[in-house]
Amino acid sequence: MSRVLGVIPARLGSSRLPEKPLQPLLGIPLVLWVWRRARTVECIDRLIVATDSVEVVALCQDAGAEAMLTSPKHPTGSDRAWEVVRRLDSDYGVVVNIQGDEPLVEPGTIRAAVSMVEEGFEVATCATAVRDDEEFRDPGVVKIVKTRRGRALYFSRAPIPHSDGAPSAKEGRLRHVGVYAYRTETLGRWVGWPRSQLERQEGLEQLRALENGVRIGVAVVPDAARGVDTPQDLARTERHLRALAAEGHDYGLHVEISA
Repeated sequence: MSRVLGVIPARLGSSRLPEKPLQPLLGIPLVLWVWRRARTVECIDRLIVATDSVEVVALCQDAGAEAMLTSPKHPTGSDRAWEVVRRLDSDYGVVVNIQGDEPLVEPGTIRAAVSMVEEGFEVATCATAVRDDEEFRDPGVVKIVKTRRGRALYFSRAPIPHSDGAPSAKEGRLRHVGVYAYRTETLGRWVGWPRSQLERQEGLEQLRALENGVRIGVAVVPDAARGVDTPQDLARTERHLRALAAEGHDYGLHVEISA
């Protein structure tokens, strides 16, 4: 078993949700929700929040989270994760990137991605079933097409695979979940490649890896809450958490939820 480094990239700038990592979700900053979930994953040997913000570093350290101030020039979370790897003395065989806008990420989802890398894939991520036609058409929801053996064929904001209207066609619809695990050497090669044409067209960095021949495994998980990218997403997630609280479940974070 390789040693696993967990990195939570948390960039302060966001066009659709300013100061996203600091946005309160039931009174707790978004980035701390992600950290609290990720720290319960037993296979992660060390977990670091990587940010371009002094404020986020201070917030994390006050909460007991390890945080690292990284360059504000990184275009992607993979670039930010690679800076963390380069600055550490320790040897990690696997790096797992837990996106900082996934406050309800399941520990099992993270474990599934890490397991696929340990079983032979260079990179792995996760997917879950698309819930409805609205989600399928939403460009904010990244869709995946994969082989029967779990290798990613393509990622897109477009509704793929195209449906001919047959009810059975809906069974192959998968949406991406924001977790990546990489072999460390593969991450280093990934960030060294120039941005690809498809990456620029779709706005999806994983297409750079596919265009350069990287085998990306896709672990299909039973369910996964959507990430937070807009004020509407934040409000939706709060409603979801309040509904869980009404059922007596606090998502394992012991958050006191007022009416």
